[in-house]
Amino acid sequence: MVVLENTASLALVAVIGVLVAVGVYLMLERSLTRVVLGFVLVGNGVNLTLLVAGGRAGSAPIVGTAPDGEPMSDPLSQAMILTSIVIALALTAFVLAMAYRSWQLHGHDEVADDVEDRRIARAAAANAPSFTDLDAQDTGETLAEEAAEAQDEVASEDEAEPGRDARDGRREGAR
Repeated sequence: MVVLENTASLALVAVIGVLVAVGVYLMLERSLTRVVLGFVLVGNGVNLTLLVAGGRAGSAPIVGTAPDGEPMSDPLSQAMILTSIVIALALTAFVLAMAYRSWQLHGHDEVADDVEDRRIARAAAANAPSFTDLDAQDTGETLAEEAAEAQDEVASEDEAEPGRDARDGRREGAR
């Protein structure tokens, strides 16, 4: 049995890195057209990554057509890439239609800041101190010491209420 080597050329890895990096940069822009181009580039980079992960090219991934001992390419990565291409095409068509409609209505395809989002962000910033986590503050005690203190507090509460059964909390005379 021949084992497929799963090594990629340095040029292919560099192309994948450039596609993903440029795609992410374009997706962070405000223009819908650039966002679409960025999405397409990232999708192509991910597709190439899946293709590289499938191993070196071999014979067709159809069971029974390759002679025994000859390597076959992995069909799963190819199926995932085909599915990704179809989904990317549909999403690209949808976002391009949105960009075209924005161009018709406003004369540009840039995404503007939403007034409501800015108002919520200002309100959240004003209330930021109320979200501090008191449990995360370091007291300098170990967990065992904190647990012992909590156990002492529970024991002192039980002693403060005479006549209560410690097992179920009912009064002794109520049975």
